[in-house]
Amino acid sequence: MAMRDTDVEIRGDSLAKKRILLGVSGGIAAVDTVRLARELRRHGAVVSVMMTHSAQKIISPLAIEWATQTPVITDWQSDLTALEEVDGILIAPTTRDLMASYLHGLQHGPILMALSVARTRDCPVMMIPSMHADLANDPVTQELVDEVRHKGIEVHWGEEVEGKRKTPPHQEIVARFANYVNSRKTHRKSVVITLGATRSPIDDIRFIQNTSSGSTGFSIADDLFRHGHDVTCVKGITSVVTPNWLPLIIPAELPNEMLKELFALTNDNIDAWVHSAAVLDYVVENSAEGKLASQQGPLDVKLIESPKHILELTKKCHGSVRIGFKLETGIKQKELVRRALAQIEYANMTAVVANRLEDINDSSKPRAYLVDRTGSDFMLPTIGDMCTAVRTLIERGN
Repeated sequence: MAMRDTDVEIRGDSLAKKRILLGVSGGIAAVDTVRLARELRRHGAVVSVMMTHSAQKIISPLAIEWATQTPVITDWQSDLTALEEVDGILIAPTTRDLMASYLHGLQHGPILMALSVARTRDCPVMMIPSMHADLANDPVTQELVDEVRHKGIEVHWGEEVEGKRKTPPHQEIVARFANYVNSRKTHRKSVVITLGATRSPIDDIRFIQNTSSGSTGFSIADDLFRHGHDVTCVKGITSVVTPNWLPLIIPAELPNEMLKELFALTNDNIDAWVHSAAVLDYVVENSAEGKLASQQGPLDVKLIESPKHILELTKKCHGSVRIGFKLETGIKQKELVRRALAQIEYANMTAVVANRLEDINDSSKPRAYLVDRTGSDFMLPTIGDMCTAVRTLIERGN
C-alpha cells in the first residue's frame, strides 16, 4: 500500500505511545531535525517540538511540522500543553548557551521552561551538544556539561569531525535516547548475546568457518538495548554493520575463545543468555604453524567435535533465562519442534528459536518458531516478532 510522504515505516516499539518533547536550539546541526523527528516516530514516539529563535533561522518550523505532523512551539504565545505530560525530553542540538541558561535558571524561551518542569517531575532528559571543537574543548564547556550531568541530565557527544563536535547520526541518537528513557523501568535485565559465525584455523592463513551474518543477534541486541536492558554482545565473525551504540561488544572468533569469554561473564550476575551465534560443531584437531605449502596434493584435515556451549554453561547459568537457537534443513515443522524440545531438555534451556535454512529467505514462510519447555511452539513471522518474543521471555524471567 502506498504511503503518504508524511507517513513513516514503523521499525520498533521502544518509544511506542511515549510523548517525547524534541527541543531544537541554534546551530547548523538543526538542519537534521526533520530526520531526527521522523526517526523518533519510526519507533513509536508521539513527538512535540520546541524551537529557539536562533534554531528558526536555520530551519523553518514548517519543515518540522511536516516531519512531526504537529504544530511547532516557537514562543510563549504557542500552545504549551505539551509541557503538561511528557515521558522524555531530547534536546538536539544543544548549544552551550542553552546549557548555561538552564543551570542559571533563566527562562528566555519555552525550552528552558520545559527543562524546569522536567526537573521538578523527574522526567528523563538527554542533551546532544553540537559546536566547534575549540568551544567544545574549552574547560568552561566541560564544567557546564559536568554540572548538567550532576543535575541528572544525560549528555551525549558526537565524534569530532572537520574541527567540529557534530551530532551523532539520527539512528544512534534515537537508540541511545530510547535506552535512557526505558532504563528507568523496573525489571530491566542484564543480558548476554552471542552472535555471528566462528572459525577454526587450518594454518595461520586458512580456516574453516560456518555461515552467519550476525544480523539476527544484532537485531535482538538492539531491541533489548532500546528497551532499557543492559546488553553485552560476544561477537564472532559478522558481515553486517555493527550498531555502534551497543555498550559492550566482546570479539571472539574461535569457539574456544567464545566459550572462555562466556565463562568469564558468568561471574557478573547475568539474568539472561541468548545463544544466537553459529558455533562450529567440528574444529580442526591440530592447526599448522605458518602456511601449509600449496600444490602438494590432497590435504587431509582431521576434525574433532567442539564443546557445545549451551551444555558447558548449564551449571554456571542455573536460574537464568537461557534461549538457544537451532537451525535445521530438510525436515518438517513437527520434527523441527521435536528437535528444539530435545535441546531444551538436555541443556536445560528456557526456550529455543528454531528455523529451517530453506525458510530464511522465503518471505512466504515464518522466520522461525519459538519452542518452550512445555513443547508449545509459536510462529514468528518476522525478525521483529522474534525480537519481541525473546524480550518477553527475558522480562518475564525464568
